[in-house]
Amino acid sequence: MLKQLLQLQKLDLRIEECKRRETEIPKQKRKYEEQRKRLADELEAQQAHYRQVELEQRECESDIEQKQTQLSKYQAQLNTVKKNEEYQALLHEIDNIKKQIAHKEERVLELMMELESSKERLREDRDRIDSELRKLDEQCTEVDAELEEARTERQRLEQEAAKAAEAVDGDLLHRYRRIRANKKSGAAVVPLREEVCSGCHMYVLPQLINEVMAGEIRACNHCGRLLYYRDNYDNETAGATDAAP
Repeated sequence: MLKQLLQLQKLDLRIEECKRRETEIPKQKRKYEEQRKRLADELEAQQAHYRQVELEQRECESDIEQKQTQLSKYQAQLNTVKKNEEYQALLHEIDNIKKQIAHKEERVLELMMELESSKERLREDRDRIDSELRKLDEQCTEVDAELEEARTERQRLEQEAAKAAEAVDGDLLHRYRRIRANKKSGAAVVPLREEVCSGCHMYVLPQLINEVMAGEIRACNHCGRLLYYRDNYDNETAGATDAAP
């Protein structure tokens, strides 16, 4: 009876591993999506800076144009002003406007240089980010394939496990499933290792050891896992479990 149960447990542990992968794999994809967002935000920040510099340049050029129009107007008024104080006031305004224009023109030159530099950085960053995004796309595709593989494998194993469960004694199957439900994960049927339960690593009562070695199905007096003596089974069957705490 225990041989069939060990075969079932072998399938259940593989199903458990598939479920673990189905839980962990999406976490990796979420990390890739976070990286994707970080790269997109980085590129957007560079583009926003470029647009801001470009906007300031246009505003400066527009301001220069307006001031030049105002300068021409004041210069034309010089020929019509008759009072000296009005003439001097116009000269003062003309001088101020020329200084403002010169300052704006200097700023435009700075912005043109900054714009060119920003344009080059933006191009380099876009190439780098596009390359990183392509790699992320490939990694996401691999993750999706790995997830689908785990899901398909689990479904196949679940079908095999359902058939294997039919060969197990009903009472024994009930005990096995109750233990697995209580332990949440890992093996419910574990081998004795000398005098120790390989599930909880505690010493087993001598009487239990003798009964298990005689081929009887007994539970560990500490953790409740079902015990078996490895030498009573062939290597393939005995290897159907890896004890887990």
